[in-house]
Amino acid sequence: MEPLNETIESTEKPKSYLIRTFGCQMNEHDSERIAGLMEADGMIAATDVETADVVVLNTCCIRENADNKLYGTLGQLKSVKDRRPGMEIVVSGCLAQKDQEGIRERAPYVDLVFGTHNVHRATDLLHRSRIEGPLTEILAETVADDYELFPSAMPARRDQGHNAWVTIQIGCDNSCAFCIVPAVRGEEISRPFDRLLAEVAGLAADGVTEVTLLGQNVNSYGRDLTLAARQAGGTERVRPLFADLLRAVGAVDGIRRVRYTSPHPKDLRPETILAMAETPEVCDHLHLPVQSGSDRVLAAMHRGYTAERYLEKLAAARAAMPDLAVTTDIIVGFPGETDEDFECTLELAAAAEYDSAYQFIYSPRAGTEAAEWADQFVEPTVITDRFDRLKVVLERSALAKHEARIGRVEEVVIEGPSRKDPSVLSGRTGQNKLVHFASAQSLRVGTYAEVLVTGAAPHFLRGELVSVTAAARHRTRIPVSAG
Repeated sequence: MEPLNETIESTEKPKSYLIRTFGCQMNEHDSERIAGLMEADGMIAATDVETADVVVLNTCCIRENADNKLYGTLGQLKSVKDRRPGMEIVVSGCLAQKDQEGIRERAPYVDLVFGTHNVHRATDLLHRSRIEGPLTEILAETVADDYELFPSAMPARRDQGHNAWVTIQIGCDNSCAFCIVPAVRGEEISRPFDRLLAEVAGLAADGVTEVTLLGQNVNSYGRDLTLAARQAGGTERVRPLFADLLRAVGAVDGIRRVRYTSPHPKDLRPETILAMAETPEVCDHLHLPVQSGSDRVLAAMHRGYTAERYLEKLAAARAAMPDLAVTTDIIVGFPGETDEDFECTLELAAAAEYDSAYQFIYSPRAGTEAAEWADQFVEPTVITDRFDRLKVVLERSALAKHEARIGRVEEVVIEGPSRKDPSVLSGRTGQNKLVHFASAQSLRVGTYAEVLVTGAAPHFLRGELVSVTAAARHRTRIPVSAG
């Protein structure tokens, strides 16, 4: 009797996954890649933890509440796993890189822990953990010449199809006293120029119209590449290639907007400012983290610039781009910060006239230099008072900047309904300002439209739809949950 020649189809239901992301855009981009790898492995996206077979917590470790948020979420997931023992819990990202085995010691019900250098192994490690049991794999570093391990080189599922993050560089060569990033992300490694342009061209062909270039110290991009070329016998001068990259990405057909984050003030060079000014696709927005207005504190932080030098660079950028929006990061209560130091920060914040700012209360991170200065920690009540005083200065300048835009027509890209009022649409300007406006017509996310600004608040603008300037071109994407 001859054997039957038939295909037996599997009736097993595909596993589902949910990713919750904590932290910066780099973490968000890593989550897109983890989602892409899981879908390439046959998994499907879930809508909540009650139905997900695999829950991934992609973590940040910049501030203290990152730890609290992770372990609080793990505690909640334990009760879900007690009800559904087959659910798998994965912890990845910067906090995983830093704490390593400590995560499973505190939460032994976690199935898999992996760090920032082995995102590409997410599904392989998940399969291994199902066979071998709970698993932790933390690689010490990324192989410098293995560019396929960059987040941007892996499959992805983006939460919005009209925009995309492109990792141009990983790691950081700075030694800021408060920052854990070099310990968890490693040394700076730049992705080859031609591969980046090929990726952006591919994204544009897929309907993406806005890209954000990502790096821990994004404007030093390419310095390692030119150094390697010179050491190999070339004649190229050792220099960043960031200005060249901005121009080249802006020239890619289909790309309407180019953003980048986060730059370091000491590396904001004249050629970068010129490239921003001369490349229409590069948005009129500069996020330039100052951290403090005190030269003494800046020196203790190892920031590499003074308050005066910072303001000079800011003035040069605004001279080249008169409509430039500037945002920043400021740390309140850095160890040893005196009343006089804080007054300097207030003065700089007022002089800089920021469009918006992120205020952070200093929190010590184990493994950083400043964490060892416990005898210089500022009293919490003093920090709270300083935080509130700085907020007044920052919101005053933000409101003034926004009120100055009333009566102007701004081009926005539609991001969807407002979170607070679904009957109102939200769009974002090239200056990265959020505009809320009513629309009688349904506008798809990714559509470009002109809006007349009619009102202002410190954190957003209000407006009226004038016209649609460009329809969305992207295909619908499967969302990645952020938490």
